[in-house]
Amino acid sequence: MTATGGFAAERIVIVGFGPVAARLLEHLEHLVTTGAVAVTVIGQEPEPAYNRVLVADVAVGRTREAAIRLADASALAALGVDVRLGARVTRVDRPFRRVLLDDGGSVDYDRLVLATGSRPVLPRLAGIDDALLPAGVSFLRDLADARALSSAMAADRRIVVLGGGILGIEAALAAAEEGARVTLVHSGRAPLERHLGDGARVLGAALARTGITVTGGASTGITLTDGRFSGLTLEGGLQVEGGALVIACGVRPRTELADGCDLNTAAGILVDHDLRALDTRDIWAIGDCAEVRCWDPSCAGCSGTTVPQGLIGPGWQQADQLGAAFTAELTGALPSAAAGPPDRRDPLLLLKARGVDAVTAGETDADPWSTEPGLDVAVWTDTGHGRYAKMVTRDGVLTGLVCVGMPRTGAELVLLFERGSELPADRSSLLRLDGVEGGAPALRPGPEATLCRCAGITRGAVEASVRAGCTTVQEVSAGTRAGTGCGGCHEDIRAAIEQHYAAAVAP
Repeated sequence: MTATGGFAAERIVIVGFGPVAARLLEHLEHLVTTGAVAVTVIGQEPEPAYNRVLVADVAVGRTREAAIRLADASALAALGVDVRLGARVTRVDRPFRRVLLDDGGSVDYDRLVLATGSRPVLPRLAGIDDALLPAGVSFLRDLADARALSSAMAADRRIVVLGGGILGIEAALAAAEEGARVTLVHSGRAPLERHLGDGARVLGAALARTGITVTGGASTGITLTDGRFSGLTLEGGLQVEGGALVIACGVRPRTELADGCDLNTAAGILVDHDLRALDTRDIWAIGDCAEVRCWDPSCAGCSGTTVPQGLIGPGWQQADQLGAAFTAELTGALPSAAAGPPDRRDPLLLLKARGVDAVTAGETDADPWSTEPGLDVAVWTDTGHGRYAKMVTRDGVLTGLVCVGMPRTGAELVLLFERGSELPADRSSLLRLDGVEGGAPALRPGPEATLCRCAGITRGAVEASVRAGCTTVQEVSAGTRAGTGCGGCHEDIRAAIEQHYAAAVAP
């Protein structure tokens, strides 16, 4: 294949075919069709890219596998992309610029992009071998895991979820809402204690009210009956019985290919602000596996924590950045605004489920009794109604928040946090948004406010798609990308649709 003018096309190889790789491919499609590049994407799973964040929804039957697809392998192949599914890269041969595959084949590259993502953490449990999980034990990371959990629910087995983080809680809630018997096992005093502080105990009580059995303690091993999971053993000998175990104990960046070819790694593959692997000319990394850290000791962006955030939004921003940079280099066009490195945003942890919600962002461990100049901390707890709020400000500007059981207050605080706004002098005025009597509606942000944090889509863009005829969350997502990330904005999209049509029929 040759580009216009007879020059050989640049060979771009992408290792990994998850959401971030799919986003990068969108930027490269027009380069493929013009012959400027020859792209090969190698995915270890038999399916093309899909939204892993919504795997739990597939497992419990809330949505179909097709609804979370992010790429069409046949369409990409028709454009000229070499799509290889169910293939695994065993080694990167840097001197010869090729990747070696487990079937004995190889693919040469001029530019190599590692988008290998992350792997689930397997805690040390007696009875589980790292190489092969017993029957009835799974993670909740891919579609195969979703199918395993779906089968367990269909057989009416008690589901034991190990892990008190966002993923574990959402999996437990999703299963419980669909009628499964669920036990959530966490370490510490309460689920999400590290992020929510005292608010975690309020969340734990809310989970119990949904019918989930919440159990604290360190796990030591599992029990098998006829080769299948039948119970989880906790420290002290307590047995948690169940017919299926879902392990949700976090993820770690996949760096084994980088380690094997002597790239610089720490928590992730070390890349500079252009996402190029340090000390290389032809290798880049994006997404969960990439850790942005330059060698400049004066760089403010690299002076703090640079560990990959493990969130889909930052990964998509990196794909946009790299796609814009490749396009500019290969076409001679001026780089777009997206070609610059995205700001490292404070992670926003959002939990939304029927009757259970929590949100936290920024600095949340500030001491309410601190005498530090400029620091103010307001805390409010209403255990009777399952509500907790913590607001941290510096010189009046909101720098941290925790909100449990107060969706309207939480939404307003997130808006103020992202804008870097000052809080009203009377902090308690924000609590009235979730008053026991229903309260006033949350202040509606303007069209420029971000509605979908993952994809960076504004409320105005969503409302425009609704005015253009979109009537469902799926239709809005297809047209704008809003809601294709963590799914936390689905209720806001539904609200925008309902508000539009309510206004349309008003007398």
